[in-house]
Amino acid sequence: MAHVLSVLKRLLVGRALESERAHGTLLPKRLALPVFASDPLSSVAYATQETMVVLTVGGLAFLHLTEWIALAVVCLLTLVVLSYRQVVYAYPSGGGSYEVVSTNLGPRAGLVVAASLLVDYVMTVAVSVASGVDNAISAIPALHDYRVPLAVGCVVLLAATNLRGVRESGEAFAAPTYLFIAGILVMCVTGLLRWLLGDAPVAESARYGIEPAPGESDLTGLALLMLVLRAFSSGSSALTGVEAISNGVPAFRRPHSRNAALTLMAMGLIAVTLFSGVTALALISRVHITDDPCRLTGLAHACEDSPQRTVIAQVAAAVFGDGSAGFYYVQAAAVLILVLAANTAFNGFPLLASILARHRYLPRQFHTRGDRLALSNGIVALALVAAVLLLVFKASVTGLIHLYILGVFTSFTLSQTGMVRHWNRLLRQETDPVRRRRHHLARAVNGTGAVVTGAVLVIVLLTKFLQGAWLAVAAAALLWLLMRAIRRHYDATAAEVATDDPEAELVRPSGIRVVVPVSTLHKPTLRALSYAMALTPSQVEAVTVAVDPQETEELRRRWLAAGIDIPLKVLESPYREITRPLVTYVRSLRTGPRDVVSVVIPEYVVGHWWQNLLHNQSPLRLKSRLLFAPGVTVTSVPWRLASSARAARRTPRPRPGAVRRGVPAPGRGPAPPPAP
Repeated sequence: MAHVLSVLKRLLVGRALESERAHGTLLPKRLALPVFASDPLSSVAYATQETMVVLTVGGLAFLHLTEWIALAVVCLLTLVVLSYRQVVYAYPSGGGSYEVVSTNLGPRAGLVVAASLLVDYVMTVAVSVASGVDNAISAIPALHDYRVPLAVGCVVLLAATNLRGVRESGEAFAAPTYLFIAGILVMCVTGLLRWLLGDAPVAESARYGIEPAPGESDLTGLALLMLVLRAFSSGSSALTGVEAISNGVPAFRRPHSRNAALTLMAMGLIAVTLFSGVTALALISRVHITDDPCRLTGLAHACEDSPQRTVIAQVAAAVFGDGSAGFYYVQAAAVLILVLAANTAFNGFPLLASILARHRYLPRQFHTRGDRLALSNGIVALALVAAVLLLVFKASVTGLIHLYILGVFTSFTLSQTGMVRHWNRLLRQETDPVRRRRHHLARAVNGTGAVVTGAVLVIVLLTKFLQGAWLAVAAAALLWLLMRAIRRHYDATAAEVATDDPEAELVRPSGIRVVVPVSTLHKPTLRALSYAMALTPSQVEAVTVAVDPQETEELRRRWLAAGIDIPLKVLESPYREITRPLVTYVRSLRTGPRDVVSVVIPEYVVGHWWQNLLHNQSPLRLKSRLLFAPGVTVTSVPWRLASSARAARRTPRPRPGAVRRGVPAPGRGPAPPPAP
């Protein structure tokens, strides 16, 4: 079974890489863009739609506000990109917002950012995959009944790809990302040219009217303001993932900061261009979309029969023609980029979790790299939580979107505030006039970013809290408390085991008593007794538990007949228990703080996984109980069965290409060099 699992792992993940090859996994800019920027680029496919869906709550009357909200989102995105460009240069170690805030605002504020980002990375995977499945359904409506299995399957595929390593995932995802960029650019240019030439594209939903939601037919004053703010907060989903590049600076080729900054600027320019183009075409082609298709008027069929097409699907059909090659190209590219957008989170989440683990806020396993030098534990944890969310919310973008982007703006606001303090500290030390002017300009950019993103954070809280964002707030708060508890545990453990005087701690025990549990007299028992005597203890005794009187009497008889000079003690067990009497007896042997009791347990070594179910169950229970007994050590003495010996003699087959790579076959000398 272990061999089968190992083969499956190698098929999914690939052969293990040596630690020295870590430098070979660094990313050039052309691969870093799809790895770290697929999330903000993919938001083009749903940010416009989420804005329009909110505005149509009041009917068609408010759709004209879409262009102004889109302009505000573009300005905000530009400001955030410029702000994070400075973070990339100021803090190149890869901590991003977490490092900025922890350094300048304190560790507690840094944990707020970390908890918010971890939650938002999970939401990025869930929302991106669900949106990608939505676009697949828009192209192939028959997939509607398989929404949830498709979404979960995409998460599993992404996790498996990322487990193969950062560079491999970048190479796998580069083509879909660039195909999506090219497809949307061609669609935008074609649609805008048709509009300028007087042949504006018309969406399939342009002929439909929209009934206002109940109680939303006449919005004025504060109600209208809240509607606009809700639409803006939904459209701000275009900003998700911008901070991922600042978290992954060490993954770039040298010079790290410069390459990361150039990639960040390229991502910002592309995202602004695509988002603006899709929004403009959606307005030109008069796309009408609602959260409930039954509010559309003029439908030729029952509203429950088929779901609405996404905005990007309607625009592509209007520009290229429904069912055309261009339409299916855009839809296929949109599905791929939306699913692959989750890859931003699959890189950001493990990197941030690794940093938190290094700072002892998460289990240390998150800092360990797997066979392919990927942060495997973080990847698996992210995939599991995202899959559960998709199952609970049935892969619904509308249900998930309200839990989204809250963490992003928490991170934005606190990190820009921290950068203001960073520049203030440098200005107090800097005397060069040129550098001071640069620092003043940088502080102005970050200060503006802090104020604007703080205002957006308040808007997001006001408009989304009761619609489901409270779940994200609660999850981040619980995660914050959990990370604090983990840090307290690690700190307490370190203090408990620390020593100032190693010589004083090297105290010999006053006495060592060795106990060998036995059930019958056979070769494994004799080997354990021999090992126990070799320890030169102060006392050795064999102990058995009288579960079956006849077997116990037979053991006594054979023990005496063998002439073994180690005493055999019999423990009574009226309730036929084995572990409890042994543990109680072992605990009773320790009479002083310097006494040590060593329990030597004979164990079988088997050749097949299923044989472990037939052996070693009693020793396993005994060891687990003795683990908590003070002053007690446990030693296993192995006895290899014939199946184990046969398994050890089996020569594994060489892996494909092993000879070509110079890997020697098992049991042979080094492979000869390849022929010239």
